[in-house]
Amino acid sequence: MLQNIGIPGLILILVIALVIFGPKKLPEIGRAFGTTLKEFKKSTRELVSDDEQEEKEKQNKQKNDEPSTEEKTNKPKAV
Repeated sequence: MLQNIGIPGLILILVIALVIFGPKKLPEIGRAFGTTLKEFKKSTRELVSDDEQEEKEKQNKQKNDEPSTEEKTNKPKAV
């Protein structure tokens, strides 16, 4: 959707925003939007890293639960 806007479209959007909100409110709105975007990215990174960490822990647990190949071959034989 935003791929087709281009430079003239962005300038038009900025001019309309300037007319609607005025020159005093526009920097405040930009800062608020930037802060919101920054927090969103931070939360997204934390969620992704938490998921990756849980997945690694599951894999490590599965590796620890499985007997090693040496343990499999050195099992005492029934007589």
